[in-house]
Amino acid sequence: MSRSVTLDPETLLHAYAQGVFPMADRDGSIHWYTADPRGVMPLDDTFHVPGTLKQLVRSAKFDVRINYDFPRTMQSCMTARLGETWINPDLISAYTRLHQLGYAHSVECWLDTKLVGGLYGVSLGAAFFGESMFHTERDASKVALVHLVERLRERSFELLDTQATTPHLRTFGCTDIPAAEYAKRLERALPRECKFD
Repeated sequence: MSRSVTLDPETLLHAYAQGVFPMADRDGSIHWYTADPRGVMPLDDTFHVPGTLKQLVRSAKFDVRINYDFPRTMQSCMTARLGETWINPDLISAYTRLHQLGYAHSVECWLDTKLVGGLYGVSLGAAFFGESMFHTERDASKVALVHLVERLRERSFELLDTQATTPHLRTFGCTDIPAAEYAKRLERALPRECKFD
């Protein structure tokens, strides 16, 4: 499902509250989309972290930062997938406004002075809507995901929406659920107040 989209913060937040998200097409036009089934990442003990990744997280090889450079993180997500990304400069501007208002967040992995991986998404109530991730250093995006899940658990979030599942996300326990079940989970999560940062 898609149609032309307005990118002001109020419209974006209303869309997320309905389970709808924007994506840019190859021609640069932006439309609303939904997904059925919907990908969700578990926030309980079924979130699976492979042993080697646990070791990497514990090693603190990467300096993990929250909201340190949100625009650059989103830009990196766009440039990491040139030709197949749904992100464009208009979306970066729109989400940066959401970030400034405290709704969009980034989890970033730095190596010395270089941003080498990360992810970003939108928080609303007790729901976090994961949008995109990237890495230029092996496993950096995976480390960011582990830190995201830990943060959401600590702050009592109850829904981590990934929109779709991928083989990569499924290794962590991400599953598809019917849109009707997703709508119930979202409705339950939205009234609760959880602070991401």
